[in-house]
Amino acid sequence: MIHLSELFPYAIAKKYSRPVAYFSMEFAVDQPLKIYSGGLGFLAGSHMRSAYELKQNMIGIGILWKKGYYDQERNEDQTMRVSFRNKDYSFLTDTGILFPITIHGSRVFVKAFLLKPEVFKTAPIFLLTTDVEENDHLAQTISHRLYDPNETTRVAQSILLGIGGAKLLEILGRDTEIYHMNEGHSLPLCFYLLDKFKNINEVRKRVVFTTHTPEKAGNEEHNIPLLESMSFFNGLTPREVEEYVYPENGTLNYTLTALRIAKKANGVSQLHGEVARKMWESYTGICEIGAITNAQNKAYWHDYMLDKALAKGDDKKLLARKKMLKRKLFRVVANQTGKLFDENVLTIVWARRFAGYKRANLLLRDFNRFKALVNNKDYPIQVIWAGKPYPEDYTAINIFNEIFWKTKPFPNCTVLTGYELWLSGHLKRGSDVWLNNPRLYHEASGTSGMTAAMNGSVNVSIPDGWVPEFAKPGKNCFIIKPAAEGLSQEETDKQEANNLYALLENEIIPMYYKSPAKWLKLVKAGMNDVLPYFDSARMANEYYEKLYS
Repeated sequence: MIHLSELFPYAIAKKYSRPVAYFSMEFAVDQPLKIYSGGLGFLAGSHMRSAYELKQNMIGIGILWKKGYYDQERNEDQTMRVSFRNKDYSFLTDTGILFPITIHGSRVFVKAFLLKPEVFKTAPIFLLTTDVEENDHLAQTISHRLYDPNETTRVAQSILLGIGGAKLLEILGRDTEIYHMNEGHSLPLCFYLLDKFKNINEVRKRVVFTTHTPEKAGNEEHNIPLLESMSFFNGLTPREVEEYVYPENGTLNYTLTALRIAKKANGVSQLHGEVARKMWESYTGICEIGAITNAQNKAYWHDYMLDKALAKGDDKKLLARKKMLKRKLFRVVANQTGKLFDENVLTIVWARRFAGYKRANLLLRDFNRFKALVNNKDYPIQVIWAGKPYPEDYTAINIFNEIFWKTKPFPNCTVLTGYELWLSGHLKRGSDVWLNNPRLYHEASGTSGMTAAMNGSVNVSIPDGWVPEFAKPGKNCFIIKPAAEGLSQEETDKQEANNLYALLENEIIPMYYKSPAKWLKLVKAGMNDVLPYFDSARMANEYYEKLYS
């Protein structure tokens, strides 16, 4: 069995000595460990890397997803296919810890694996699984698929993360002072602590909460009878639950309940903090909602040679390196799609999770105008899309396929599959423009633009999420002018698509080709301005100062 003394291969920094456990449904720490779906995981992975670099007394608690999120592949006609395959990881350590929890009134055994800090240079992360021979098949499947579409399985996954994680900490003998819930998935942790301390104020002293999205799908809720039957409340009676968190209309909203139990909460950008406060202000009993802006780990994401050229003021080497990185990306494009791109051509990338509000197809909205852009021989452009929709989000999958079919005839446009850490890195290093066009106030943070800027890619974005804290329009990025508030969704999309076309036609494309010195100045400003504030060392430090204190 793993002992606490073996967990940290470094002396804990005095400033960060308070013991914290960070609960997250997903962690994106490196490409081989496929236990993440998107931004929540990317954020958690960077947080764990910075916790390691700062020598913080933090451990991660997650789930070892046997089939991961899913593998994004192609059908025979090149449209998107969802595939589920079992995964094995020889670099994880079997802790020898096996213990029972209760799910649906039945005993379910949980096994704990450890991602040691030295493997990927992260804080220690414990990953829980129910896929053990002591369980029947149904119990084994709880830890098979990240965000399983079956409602009872999703509830069971939250119990595994929250209660399983809390019990593991006790088995380890770790005196945890702060339990940090990264999103509401681990909410049963709170009911475990309520049962343990019998006092909501004692629990409140120990729990902090990060809310990540204003989207309904990201604020999970279920009816009380289902949750009670699933053992979600760890033995608390419905009356006790009512007294502690007074759920509305027989439904328990995970985010709202976390806000009622935590001592402090935070949104993930300054703008999102405002949106979250407005979103929940009419509800009673919620804690203070501040804002700690997300960030990404520079050591993992940056290109060393780009940084070196920037630091030395060697523009020639910076440009040469950027072209080399574009060629590397274009080998990936050619291998996947058979299309050969040119490193001398302005390359625009839209890459993130495919979801309706992110509007992957906004650039195609006026198809004649789009065709004029991609067919312009004097000022050519190349466009790449990538991203993984939720596997049961057929609307988003249809958008993916629509983009594929509409752009198939163009040799300079393509859609890539397998948007995970490895491909994300290639896209950020090899793009000239990083396009971000969600519906305003729907993107809580959007950290991919940070790592793009670190690698000399210019952000072209709606002023949402982290962007207002970074943006100097025309100097380190370009801002797509939002439509006036109060318009229909259709009219908003139409106006913002037109604003995007105008920005590309009148400013971005002409600057790239006619004023390369001005373009380079803008690229360098973005690289300089994104650091150090949007490096996750600042974020990890802020959590200790603002949330864990």
